[in-house]
Amino acid sequence: MQEVEILAFDVFGTVVDWHGSIAREVEALNLGVDGGEFALAWRAGYRPAMQRVMSGELGWTLIDDLHRGILDDVLAQFGITSLTESQKRNLNRVWHRLEPWPDAVEGLSRLKQRFMICTLSNGNLGLLANMAKRVGLAWDCLLSAEVFRQYKPHPDTYLGVAQVFDVPAEAVMMVAAHQDDLDSARSYGLKTAYIERPNEFGAANPKDIAGSPANDRHAGSIIALAEQLGC
Repeated sequence: MQEVEILAFDVFGTVVDWHGSIAREVEALNLGVDGGEFALAWRAGYRPAMQRVMSGELGWTLIDDLHRGILDDVLAQFGITSLTESQKRNLNRVWHRLEPWPDAVEGLSRLKQRFMICTLSNGNLGLLANMAKRVGLAWDCLLSAEVFRQYKPHPDTYLGVAQVFDVPAEAVMMVAAHQDDLDSARSYGLKTAYIERPNEFGAANPKDIAGSPANDRHAGSIIALAEQLGC
C-alpha cells in the first residue's frame, strides 16, 4: 500500500472554530442579536453561494467575496442597519481571524515533523495566509480552491494536491471533520482521516461524530491523529 506523504487539511471546522469565533465577534458588536444564531445563518449561505458559481450563474468568485454577499443578506435577515461600510468590511474579515481548536497548533506542528502538511480549503489564499500567520498554523503549503479554480468537491481540488507534489493520489490523506468531504476525496483515490468536532456548530447544536468505517483513520483531535501516525 502506498505510504502517505501528504496530509491535506480541510480548515473551516476541522482546524479552526468558525462558529465560536464569529459568535464572539458578533456579540462584541452589541448588535442586539444572538451571535451563535448569526454565525449559523452566515454559514448556512455558504453552500448555496458556491453552487451559484459551480452552476455557472456566477463567474469564479473568491470565498471572501461570497462571504460578503452572504453577510449582506444575513444583516438584512436580522434587521441590522447600523453598521457602516467599513464595519461591514471588517466583520467580513472575521473569517481571517478564526481561532484554532485547542489541539490544532500542537497537532499540526507534530505532524509536520514527519509529513508534508497543507491546506485544502475553499477559503482563498489571502484568507488562509492571514489566519495561519495570526495563530501560528505551521503549514508547509497553502492550497485552496483559488489555486485550482474549483471548489470542493470537484475532483480537480483533491487530485490537484497529488499533482502539486507529484505523488500518486493514494499518497495524499485528506483530513477533515466533514464526512462528505472525505467521501469525495476517497472516491478520487485519496486516503482519509476523520477528526471529531462535536461542537463545530456550537455546544447547543452537537453533531454526529461517528464518521465512516471506510476512513483510514478516525481521531478525536489532531493531536490524537499525530499520535496514531507516530508523531
